[in-house]
Amino acid sequence: MYATQALTQLVPLAADELDKNKVTPGVLGFLVFAALAVGVWFLMKSMNRHMGRVDFEEAPDRAAQPGDTGGDPAQASSGAGTEAAGTKTPASGKG
Repeated sequence: MYATQALTQLVPLAADELDKNKVTPGVLGFLVFAALAVGVWFLMKSMNRHMGRVDFEEAPDRAAQPGDTGGDPAQASSGAGTEAAGTKTPASGKG
């Protein structure tokens, strides 16, 4: 027997017992919601752990420094002049 045939035979039985003024998600709805909540909690814990491991030190913006007399603003904002001058800073800041 196909699932659709079984459902068409069970729907009239459920219609007799269904109270249209009291429709709740039931235990299954609660369990699904609780499983989703626990999954989101574990994902947030994992994200916080991974974000704590990120070691990022942003290079100072040369265009925003006081005393900058000008120059090429496109080169200063892109940071191309820093690499060309050979003054690379390590991304981790550890060495």
